Amino acid sequence: MLRASRTSVRVLAAVGMAGVVATVATVALNASAAEVGTAASPGIPVPPVPESIAPKAGSTAIGVFRVTTGTQTYTCDAATGTFAAKSTPEARLAGAGGLIHHFAGPSWQYERDGSLVTATKVKEAEREGAIPELLLDVNGHSGSGLLDKADQISRLQTSGGLRPTGACTAGQTAAVPYKAIYVFWDAPAT
Repeated sequence: MLRASRTSVRVLAAVGMAGVVATVATVALNASAAEVGTAASPGIPVPPVPESIAPKAGSTAIGVFRVTTGTQTYTCDAATGTFAAKSTPEARLAGAGGLIHHFAGPSWQYERDGSLVTATKVKEAEREGAIPELLLDVNGHSGSGLLDKADQISRLQTSGGLRPTGACTAGQTAAVPYKAIYVFWDAPAT
C-alpha cells in the first residue's frame, strides 16, 4: 500500500497547482498576443492598381495598410464661400507590420520604429463617390526603419472623403470620414 504524509500531498498539490497556473497564464498570454496580432495585422493583400497610377516597374510592396479611422478636413475658402478642394488628412492605418499615423504634409509615420515620409501627388484616378485614388512620390525621409525604404505610395480602394458642397463661412472646417488602402513601394534604383 502506498503511504504518503500530509506534507508530501500538500507539496504535490502545490507543485501541480503551480503547473496549472503557469499553463493557464501561458495560454492567456498567447491568446492576448493573438488578439493584438489580429487587430493590428489584418494581412491585407496588395489590391489591384489601375494602370494609370501604377508605381514604377519592378517596384516591391514593403507594406499594405488599411485606414481604420480617417478624415479629410476641408476649410472654407473666404473668397468663394465654399469648401476648398484641398484637404488635410488625419488617419490611423493598420497593417501586418503595425500602425501608421497619416497627417498633414501629407506625412506618414510608422509607429513601431518612428520612420516618417512625406510625399507629393504625381497621378490620380477618379473614383465615383469618393476621393481619387493616387500615386505619390516620396520626397522626404526621416528616421530609419520600414518607411525609409519607401519611394512611392499608392492610395487605393477609396471610399468617402469628398468635400462638402454648399455655402460655408470663412474659416469653417468640415472633417469628412474616408477609407482607403495605402501601399508603400520600394522602387528599383534607376
